[in-house]
Amino acid sequence: MFLIRWPIGRLILLLNFVFSPRSPKRDIQLQKEVDASTAHLSLYQLPACPFCVKTRRAMKRFGLNIELRNINQNETYRDELIREGGKRTVPCLKIINEDQSVTWMYESSDIINYLEKFTR
Repeated sequence: MFLIRWPIGRLILLLNFVFSPRSPKRDIQLQKEVDASTAHLSLYQLPACPFCVKTRRAMKRFGLNIELRNINQNETYRDELIREGGKRTVPCLKIINEDQSVTWMYESSDIINYLEKFTR
């Protein structure tokens, strides 16, 4: 399986690099406000996962600076995702709500729809 996943993953990363979307040009103050509004978000992901790439591309297209947590490079992130989120599925957006409760969002399309509200 590794012999199939590795080259496909590298191809996905290459294509993502070549055809990477542009971030919107914002006023510095407006970008700081957007960054502050997304400070409570973290994306658990894998670099070559197609659904993670889709989510990261949307984040870049929206101009959102959200912490990326690679679950293969950091056991703490992987363990936290499994323990608190309930499964080892990526992409997963960790949302810390105003009341300090945590919501785990797993579907890339749902994540992108949620992130879209920060672009307004």
